[in-house]
Amino acid sequence: MRRAIGGLGFGWVLWRLFGPERQPSFDEPQERPLNVPGRTVLVREREFFVRETGSGSSIPLVLIHGWGFDGEMNYYRVMPGLAERFRVVVPDHRNHGKSDRIRGTVDVEDLADEIIGILDELGYAEADVFGYSLGGMAAQVIAHRYPERVRHLILAGTAAFPVDRFRLPAVVGFWLARAVARLSKTEAVILTYRFLLRSGIVERRHARWLWAAMLNRDPTLFYESGKAAWRFDARSWVGEIEAPTMLIIPTADRIVPTRTQRELAELIDADRVVEIDGAGHESILSRPDEYVAAITSFLAEDD
Repeated sequence: MRRAIGGLGFGWVLWRLFGPERQPSFDEPQERPLNVPGRTVLVREREFFVRETGSGSSIPLVLIHGWGFDGEMNYYRVMPGLAERFRVVVPDHRNHGKSDRIRGTVDVEDLADEIIGILDELGYAEADVFGYSLGGMAAQVIAHRYPERVRHLILAGTAAFPVDRFRLPAVVGFWLARAVARLSKTEAVILTYRFLLRSGIVERRHARWLWAAMLNRDPTLFYESGKAAWRFDARSWVGEIEAPTMLIIPTADRIVPTRTQRELAELIDADRVVEIDGAGHESILSRPDEYVAAITSFLAEDD
């Protein structure tokens, strides 16, 4: 058995080193799900990609994406609905999408400072800020460090201390996954790709776009961003945030445990909490109308 497993492992390594890069077959006409072009801005001599759509008021709604998915992937299902009312700004974090790959360790605070730098370059002094997952952690830092820049804060699928249990196995898992990804990114991508298509969360006519976007990752930097979430702990200061705040909590989230999201709602003394019953971490894609309705309703209170 050991020899068989070892042989299979050795064969896989050889295949990934010397074999062709294969991709799925796309059995129907393919198209991009969202045709919103973007541009880049320079923040401290680093280039960041950002999309803008909609009209709305002079105060934009900034959507800060999570780990692994760039801004377009994370928000393409909610951008059209939100753009009907708001000026929507969607940046790509470093090491995601079309933004620069920046070598070295990164913390959530770096992501937050870079978002502020992007807003500076775009000429926005104030914004309504929505953050999802890792983006929600960056949004917490922005609201704490730059309170004058945040009119409303909306957090979803996120926590003040997201990895509150099994921390050692989690970081070991990051190291092992990174080691495999350095040989081949394909295996991990296949699992997510098949889940999103088979569950109907992403339509099959968008499969080619999804496949290409998910392979656009640097294995080392991808997991550095994940470890930033592992290190994040805002419990000592998140209660000092003054901006009116809403939390959107998917009640069946297996990535950011629901208990940690509810803990954040208590710590931050949220003005409103919206629970999406039975929804998982992918709910920003699977149940976009509920997000659009919650965000629109919350921001409309001050209109």
